Amino acid sequence: MVPVVPVIPVIDLLRGQVVRAVRGDRRNYQPIVSALCAGSDPLTVAHALLARCQSRSLYIADLDALQGGPRQVDLLQALLQALPATEMWVDAGFADAGQARTLRAQLGADAARVVPVFASESLPSRAALQACFATDARAALSLDRRDGQRLDAAGCWDAPELWPQRVIVMTLERVGSDAGPDLETIADVRRKAPSATVIGAGGIRHAADLEAAAAAGADAWLVASALHDQRL
Repeated sequence: MVPVVPVIPVIDLLRGQVVRAVRGDRRNYQPIVSALCAGSDPLTVAHALLARCQSRSLYIADLDALQGGPRQVDLLQALLQALPATEMWVDAGFADAGQARTLRAQLGADAARVVPVFASESLPSRAALQACFATDARAALSLDRRDGQRLDAAGCWDAPELWPQRVIVMTLERVGSDAGPDLETIADVRRKAPSATVIGAGGIRHAADLEAAAAAGADAWLVASALHDQRL
């Protein structure tokens, strides 16, 4: 049997709704239309995605926060409470470790199931990068790029010695694009961090892409559109 990488479902939250992410163009994202469920209510969509791929993890992108607005704390708390068996990976535009700690404090006891995702597009400096993983071994780093350009003021891509155990390769121009996964970059990150858990994001169309991702060195892949369209 050809190995395939496991899927981690994704919800993109914008002003309290789940939206369909397309090529990282966040200003034009529209409420999700899914073959799995009716409407764009976050809890309904989360239940449908988790059931579809039998996952115990859910990736959440807080697009309000990523675009400079307030974090959707009440909504994140509601999702945590409603899905008590689910680990939630949360990218909420953290500029430093302190912002992640503040969110966890706001979320209360359920925050123990939150994996903060520190994105290269949000980190302002190498010092901020170094501090993010000093006290939290579960946190993840997202290496972000769009249209071939690294979104990386802190130089995260060129500092594999500072990468944590979990590293996401986020190719934004392939998100929701049906363009196929960026396997070359996955293989490059795998070479630089042979013992890391490498998670891809963007471009998955069908099961054959998951097989190719496994061969390139990915350990998992973040997926939304192919699940909503029932191609996986």
